[in-house]
Amino acid sequence: MAKNKHIQTNRIDNETIIALLTESGYTPMTAAEIASRFELRGGAIQSLRRLLRKMTLKGEIVRVRHNRYTLGAPADIITGRLQVSRSKMGFLETADSDQRIRITPENQGTALPGDTVSVRLDSATSDKRANDDRALTGKVIRVLERAQRWIVGTLRSTGRFWYVVPIDPVYDKDFYVAEHESAAVNDRVVIKFVNWENRHVNPEAEIVEVIGPADSPSTDTLAIIRHYDLPETFPDEVLRDAELAADRQNQPGRRRDFRKPFVFTVDPVTARDFDDALSLERDGDGRRVLGVHIADVSHYVRPGSALDREAYRRGNSVYLPDRVLPMLPEQLSNGLCSLRPDEDRFAFSTWITLDDHGTPLHWQFRRTIIRSRARLTYEHVMALLQNDTIPDGIPAGLSADELDIIREIHRLAQQLRARRFAANALDLEVPEWEVRIDRNGLISEIVPRVSDVSHQMVEECMIAANEAVDTELSRRGVSLLHRVHEAPSDIKLQELAVSLTEMGLQPGDLRHRRNLVQLLREVREHPLKRHVHIEILKSMKRAEYSAETGGHFGLSKKFYTHFTSPIRRYPDLIVHRILAANLNGRGGAPRRPELEAAAVHCSATERNAEAAERALIEIKKFRYLQQALTTQPPPVFKAHIVHVVNFGMFIELEELQIQGLVHVSEISPDFVRFDAAHQTLHARNQRYHVGMPLTVQVVRVDFDKRQVDFVPAERTPAPSSKASRSPKPDNRRSQQRRKPRRR
Repeated sequence: MAKNKHIQTNRIDNETIIALLTESGYTPMTAAEIASRFELRGGAIQSLRRLLRKMTLKGEIVRVRHNRYTLGAPADIITGRLQVSRSKMGFLETADSDQRIRITPENQGTALPGDTVSVRLDSATSDKRANDDRALTGKVIRVLERAQRWIVGTLRSTGRFWYVVPIDPVYDKDFYVAEHESAAVNDRVVIKFVNWENRHVNPEAEIVEVIGPADSPSTDTLAIIRHYDLPETFPDEVLRDAELAADRQNQPGRRRDFRKPFVFTVDPVTARDFDDALSLERDGDGRRVLGVHIADVSHYVRPGSALDREAYRRGNSVYLPDRVLPMLPEQLSNGLCSLRPDEDRFAFSTWITLDDHGTPLHWQFRRTIIRSRARLTYEHVMALLQNDTIPDGIPAGLSADELDIIREIHRLAQQLRARRFAANALDLEVPEWEVRIDRNGLISEIVPRVSDVSHQMVEECMIAANEAVDTELSRRGVSLLHRVHEAPSDIKLQELAVSLTEMGLQPGDLRHRRNLVQLLREVREHPLKRHVHIEILKSMKRAEYSAETGGHFGLSKKFYTHFTSPIRRYPDLIVHRILAANLNGRGGAPRRPELEAAAVHCSATERNAEAAERALIEIKKFRYLQQALTTQPPPVFKAHIVHVVNFGMFIELEELQIQGLVHVSEISPDFVRFDAAHQTLHARNQRYHVGMPLTVQVVRVDFDKRQVDFVPAERTPAPSSKASRSPKPDNRRSQQRRKPRRR
């Protein structure tokens, strides 16, 4: 092949590389050989290496043996991110989210969870790719990029060497570490990955921080913060920028003065930042005009500032059980931007005019200055809706007309909700319980997380505003950041149907949306309602941010974005800037490449925040169960059976929403018969089946593996916290189910 001498240094781009790799007769080259081919020198060679690495990580090309580059056969080599379940089974997360490539533990090589890897599909399954993605299996052939170099775990010792057991049970291996002078056995430590070259030996790491004793609940939150790389504090330059932002309070710009109408906020009792407020008026034709007023964070956080860069890096606020890691410093999140009562505040307002049936007719958007007249809680609103008279606790000074406005917004919200479900939106409100932590880091109480009509009132108004903003900008042909929830794949729906059938349900063909909606109606009073909803959620794709319009499957919306929470979500701040730029006809809105990068980044920070929250709550729940082992008399938990297997039954605690195993040996001293066809266990005169309620007590807790064993309350042997109390199969399902995704 002749050299392409006419190609200039600054022309080496993706297309040039692809053109080279697709030339007739091309054989895989190293980066040095490619540089020589194009006669690159100096810094141009480094630019080429960065480009090759970027293209490899994106899966556009592959790096094979001896660090040579080729396109690879699409049916053979795929690049993606390795996800690992607690059963240690791996799955490759690719750009094509419908693909499901299974990677068994022995085929994961030296890849760790979250690593970006190249996977070669098994020859026996690659031909089935077009017809049956469930049959796809593969093997990791190269680790392209390590995902997480910082891992938190518990330091252990065999007496001869030291090792760290990660707090995240998806890790298949412990990590060898050198002795550390500040660490003691059973301390929680932060380790940095060093090396792993042989699958048959453990990876190596070094201790970089000692958190404290693993049996101390006070170390739990810090351990999760470190493990998920969550920012604890703000850099000094960001705090200085936040202080300077206060000067912009005296520079309002052009705004509509909306301080006279009745505006109010509704938030939890413990809320400290209020980023949305509501109002309701009538226009000249007597039609309702719903006002949704959102804190104008974009007025204070300017693009490119230190404050903006830090907010982008964080992506969102993180809500842990015992603390909040805010996206913005407190001066803004709880101060200038918070729509506190009886204070003038800058807002970005949406007014939606609706007919008598709750159908939006038109809308308008303006930057405003508002003054909230009342800081209401959900409890206030609920009491008001349940009483004709003014209930106790309602803030003083509200007139009868103002209280009627709140009731009217509630009626409007119920209309909006009814219209949404009439359009086949999914009613996936999974009952949840809130874990409250005491000053010692232990669970003090578990209370149901209410989702009543007071919450629905706020939620429906926010959904309406989000839809209006996306619809308006999309119709104008404006690029923006959408909140996209794609429809589930047919394969996922088929797997869901099988799972639901095993529970004794008859879901029908779930590829037809109406069948899915009908199923949700049928299980409203079913004992396995929560479990059914969880299974449905597992079949769904994640809601994510995207620069492409994709609609929201769950909400049944064609256009949808996030606009209503700019204090705690960076994508909302981006949408505010885009809307402002289009209202005043000026530039300054992010360009398409910036939106695409922000969509990927903010989706990732959201996933990381949710994973951290789930992990910490799970740790607290297992500490709670460990306490139960030493409590006298032993506590009894309400539960129901969610899955039956030949060695026992998996049950889920109603309040803790955590799963565990009741082994067959704990059911009866006699022979227990398993009926696979009907998913039942038979012991003497007792039949155990999916959905059956029962009461249980804890008998074993394995904190490292996140596994817990129970026994029916009427059969209670002496409890033990040791993992080796009795041998049990380890092929159990995940103990902690994923929480519902944020819309």
